Amino acid sequence: MTPPVSPQKDRFVHDRLPPPDQWPQILPLEGMSGVGFLNCVSFLLDRHISVGRGDRPALRGGDRTWTYTELSHHVCRAASVMVHRYDIRPGNRVLIRGGNSPEVALVWLAIQKIGAVAVTTMSLLRDNELQIIINMSLPALAICETSLMQDLSLAITSSGKDIPVISFDAGQGELFDLMADAQPRQETCDTLSDDISLIAFTSGTTGKPKATVHFHRDVIAICETMYRHIITPAPDDVFIGTAPLAFTFGLGGLLVFPLYAGACSVLNARYSPEQLLDAIEAYGATVCFTVPTFFQQMVKLKTDQSLASLRLAVSSGEALPLPVRKAWADATGMELAEVLGSTEMLHAFAGSTGQDVRTGFIGPAIPGYEIAVLDDAGRKLPANEIGRLAVRGPTGCRYLDDDRQQAYVRDGWNITGDACSITDDGYLAYHSRLDDMIISSGYNISGVEVENTLLLHPKVRECAVVGEASEERGQIVVAYVVTPVAAKDRPGLADELQDHVKNTIAPYKYPRAIRFLDQLPRNESGKIQRFRLRDI
Repeated sequence: MTPPVSPQKDRFVHDRLPPPDQWPQILPLEGMSGVGFLNCVSFLLDRHISVGRGDRPALRGGDRTWTYTELSHHVCRAASVMVHRYDIRPGNRVLIRGGNSPEVALVWLAIQKIGAVAVTTMSLLRDNELQIIINMSLPALAICETSLMQDLSLAITSSGKDIPVISFDAGQGELFDLMADAQPRQETCDTLSDDISLIAFTSGTTGKPKATVHFHRDVIAICETMYRHIITPAPDDVFIGTAPLAFTFGLGGLLVFPLYAGACSVLNARYSPEQLLDAIEAYGATVCFTVPTFFQQMVKLKTDQSLASLRLAVSSGEALPLPVRKAWADATGMELAEVLGSTEMLHAFAGSTGQDVRTGFIGPAIPGYEIAVLDDAGRKLPANEIGRLAVRGPTGCRYLDDDRQQAYVRDGWNITGDACSITDDGYLAYHSRLDDMIISSGYNISGVEVENTLLLHPKVRECAVVGEASEERGQIVVAYVVTPVAAKDRPGLADELQDHVKNTIAPYKYPRAIRFLDQLPRNESGKIQRFRLRDI
């Protein structure tokens, strides 16, 4: 039998994948073994039309609501524009720049439909950062929100590349003008399951982004794992959240998962905690994806009605502080679901929800994945010992033309860079990033544990803990604290917080320096940029 042939004749990405001996071990999922034809749009959009779900709402944003039929029409016309006006072929890269919106979602789906490769970028990136992405991915076309054109234009000019750009606004603009004249039908490309779907850039907590490559089968694999075992959605669900679609946590939680279920997703560019609360109530949202900081603030602002529709709240992107988990449960009667994932793995690989939540632990491996904690030599550590988190499953790390592949993948395991421990029954405890583990006078100190302790103090609004070089101790614990206390009273508060930590956990863990900030530095996905704190 003749093996199927990939339609992605542009092999730029395929040819820059790591050599096969540097790939992680991929664990099979039932029904997904082997290489065959698979385009993720067939599952996310086409099948809902074919089984009569076309009238159900698919995407909402601002005053716009698109049913699955309307979304399909938009996707077909946008796909036709790319193919017939800009000659985009399977395997070509198309860069997307915009805040969360139905328009960004339709463009992403249109790129998948024609077998091209989506390169979705954070809307807050500046021209020098975009230039790096352009030089690494060499897009043949860019589709950009009008208000964000300036930095993209500068980046394209600086790169020296000839890249056409289509602009769009909310339901209008150049893209929609072109779509109005485009062919109303565009067939879904018969990509192979291991053809390239997207290039996702890591979110920059270290300041050095990496390009991770994911296949069409990977998109469906996260639906058969995280979606099936943590979210368990229904067509009546309404998803909402703050994570950008350019961040794979947001791509899964706000586009892939709701569309796989035939449910509805609310996509608006930016929320404050107050605005997210209002939007949950206004849209009747049932599933919310956001970061711990938002959950912390929403608890303080909630009314009896503002969270009444929610059945599931999922926290990720940053370690969930225990005080935030408790405050949320006390205020809502609902346990926060916490999951751990990475851009390299596409989405979450460990987590728990409902009755499976255990205080102080993220949860076990999501079915389909395996987790272990290894020492520096790659040997499995006993239960409850802190080491390097290793993961393998149906997805895995494949960097685009990057020597760092050999550090992330070892002996078939994905080494995520997290310092963790695992109980005898497989529950994962997160301690810090490996490069955030503080070693002071021979003691291993988890910055997350110190942060959790500081957050118990009523005068601490937010905090982040890092290590700082010390001739005497190797490193010392330094806490950066956001507080409502006036500047003149903060010297006394620093002493108070140090005593609080000494009296709550082992005294050697207390922060020997406390520095006050008006706000913590974060990237667009909500993660604290600890490398910036180390540079202060």
